[in-house]
Amino acid sequence: MAVQSKQNFHTLLTAQQSRDIDANAIAAGVSGRDLMEAAGQAVAQTLSDYIGTPLEAGGAVIILCGPGNNGGDGFVAARYLDQLGYPVSVRCSKLPSKLKGDAKNAAGKWHGEVEPISTNGFETAAAIVDCLLGTGLKNPVEAELADLIQAVNASETFVLATDIPSGLCADTGKPLGACIEAGATITFNFKKPCHTLVPGRYFCGGNENIHVADIGTPSDALSDIAANQSENLPSLWGQTFPFSGPQTHKYGRGHMLVLGGKEPTLGASRLASLAGLRVGAGLVTLAAPTETYPVQASALMDVMVRRFDSAFGFMGIVNDPRIQSVLVGPGSGRGEKTVDLVKQVGAKNKSLVLDADALVSLVGRSDVIAELKSPQIVLTPHEGEFAKLFPAIDFREDRVAATQAAARQTNTVVVLKGVSTVVAAPDGRASIATNAPSWLSVGGTGDVLSGMICGLITQGMPAFEAASAGVWLHGEAGMKAGRGLIASDLLDVIPKVLP
Repeated sequence: MAVQSKQNFHTLLTAQQSRDIDANAIAAGVSGRDLMEAAGQAVAQTLSDYIGTPLEAGGAVIILCGPGNNGGDGFVAARYLDQLGYPVSVRCSKLPSKLKGDAKNAAGKWHGEVEPISTNGFETAAAIVDCLLGTGLKNPVEAELADLIQAVNASETFVLATDIPSGLCADTGKPLGACIEAGATITFNFKKPCHTLVPGRYFCGGNENIHVADIGTPSDALSDIAANQSENLPSLWGQTFPFSGPQTHKYGRGHMLVLGGKEPTLGASRLASLAGLRVGAGLVTLAAPTETYPVQASALMDVMVRRFDSAFGFMGIVNDPRIQSVLVGPGSGRGEKTVDLVKQVGAKNKSLVLDADALVSLVGRSDVIAELKSPQIVLTPHEGEFAKLFPAIDFREDRVAATQAAARQTNTVVVLKGVSTVVAAPDGRASIATNAPSWLSVGGTGDVLSGMICGLITQGMPAFEAASAGVWLHGEAGMKAGRGLIASDLLDVIPKVLP
C-alpha cells in the first residue's frame, strides 16, 4: 500500500523525517535500490511530460548529479530517459567509482559516458535535471558550486529539480546562498515545508509545478514519525467542518458576537459579522457603542445590532448563554479599554478570536493573553503585528517555527498572515496555506478572515481546524473573486467555495 492517501495527502515532512521514512521502509523490507529506482523513473516520466517526445524536445537532457542519493536518482533517470530515446549528458561532481551505497549501484547501471561537472551546452539543452544536492544541506552554497547554479539559472533552459532545488533549505524554504530556480520539482512520498513556504515554492516552480511521486514506500513507514506540519488543504480539516443536517436550526448553528467599532473603521466589524454568517453561523450579533449604533443598525439587515454604553453593558451581552464565541478587534478601538474587555471576555466560557485593534492594544501584554481562560483562543496577526506582539521571536528566518513558538507561549492558536499564512496550535501542529492570491492584500480582507474563523468556531469546529479552514476558504474566495477585488466582494463569493 502506498504511503500517500486522501487522509494524509496534506502531510509535510521535514528533511530528517524524510530520511526517517526511507529508513523505516528499508527496515520493513523495501530495498534502498528499489526506492531509488522508482524515484529515478518518476523523474524521467515527469521530465518527458514537460518537454515532450525526443523529437519535440529538440536537444540533449543534461543531468547534474551530486555525490549522494540525489545523484543516484539522476543516474536512474538517465537510464530511463535514454531508453525513451532522449540524448542524455550525465555530469557528476564525483567519479562514479567514488560514490557509495545505492548511488554507486545506480551509477554502475548507467552504461553511457559520465563527464565532470561543467556548464557546456546549457543554453542549447532541452532541459537540465538538478540532482546535485538533497535535503541535507545546512551551509550556504558557495565557490564553484555556486557558480554552476548561477550558470544554470542564467541559461533560461527548463530545469527539473529532484526532491528540492539545490541550495534550498528543505525545512524553512529559504535559499542557502546560490539556489536553483527550477521550472518544476518532483519530490517523493510527501512534500517538504519548502514546497509550500515562500520563497521556497517559487524556487520549486510554483504550486502547479510541484509533483509528488509514490515510490512504493509502505504506509506504516509513517506510523512512528511525529509529523506535525501540513499543507493547508481540506483533507486536513474536512472531517471537522460543520455540515448542517436536515433538522438543523439557527441556534444549532451557533451564535457569534462581534464587538462593534468606532469611526472611521465601522466597516471592519460589519465585514467580520457578515463573514461569520456566510460561513454558516446561525446568528451573528454586532455590539455597537451608542454613538455608532444608528449607523451600524441601519447598515445591517442580516446581523442583529445591540447597543451598549459601557464595559458593563457589553459584558451583559456577552453573558447571553446562547453566544458561543466573541470576536474582538476589527474596528474596536485601541487602548486600555479594549484590553479590559478582552480580559473580561476571556474570563467567560466563550471562544475568543482576537484581531487588529485588539492585538495592537495587547502589544507588550502577552501575559494578558496567556492568562485568558477562554476554552479556545485564536490570534490573527499580520507580520507587523506579530513582530510587535512577539519581539523575541523572529519569523523571518523560520516562519513555521516562529508561529509554533508564539502559539506555545500564549497557549493559543496563532494565524500568521501573509503570502504563506501559517496556522499553529500550542501542541505544535502547523498548517501552511499556498492558495492565497496577491490581490487579497487590500484593506478589510483580514476582517473578513477573522469573521470566517470565528463563524466556524461558533459552529463547534476546533480552533486549529477552524483557523486553517478559514484561511483556505479565504484564499479560495480571493481566487474566485479575481483581480481588483475589494473586501466586500469576498462576502458574495464565500458560499461558492464552501465544501
